Amino acid sequence: MSAPPPAPPAEEAPPPPPPDPIIARLTELLPEIALSDEPAIDCLTLIVQRDQILAVLAALRDDGALSFGHLSDVTAVDYLDIGREPRFDVVYHLLSRPLRRRLRLRVPLDEDDPLVPTAVHLYPTANWLEREVNDMFGIGFTGHPDPRRILLPDDFEGHPLRKDFPIGAEEIAFSHNQDRLYQGYPNPTEGHPSFK
Repeated sequence: MSAPPPAPPAEEAPPPPPPDPIIARLTELLPEIALSDEPAIDCLTLIVQRDQILAVLAALRDDGALSFGHLSDVTAVDYLDIGREPRFDVVYHLLSRPLRRRLRLRVPLDEDDPLVPTAVHLYPTANWLEREVNDMFGIGFTGHPDPRRILLPDDFEGHPLRKDFPIGAEEIAFSHNQDRLYQGYPNPTEGHPSFK
């Protein structure tokens, strides 16, 4: 009886793919900053810590190899309903026209300390965008030149895009219930000529 043939040598695992050129360049420019990326379908998404966001934004804007000169949006996400900690993310969407690439930066924030440094001095478009995030989510931007509310009245209490904001219900008017809902309201067609 002969010995079984030797097993073929194990194939070496393929080398990991090279890092995205944007990550590679940022790591080159800011070696002290730990960047982590996450899978996303539409664009590269990097997770940046609050104390590092201004350095990352400045490098993305000022480096000629990156040229992310357009801040298209600043928004936030509230993860209350899925119980994720930290509860909030501030999300920056950037565009590099020379690279024809979009980039998303996420800054995780605790519910107890929802503050991020303002990016207005780097991207003037951040002015109103940050005010909207402050108004809707209650996330503050330290150093912002005009932190007033932008969408809601000054005396409005709360932040409507937070998941724990109480939702008021208003019944929608249909032909079967409009008489009951509009009872007591003036008839909008009274006193106007009929165009029949």
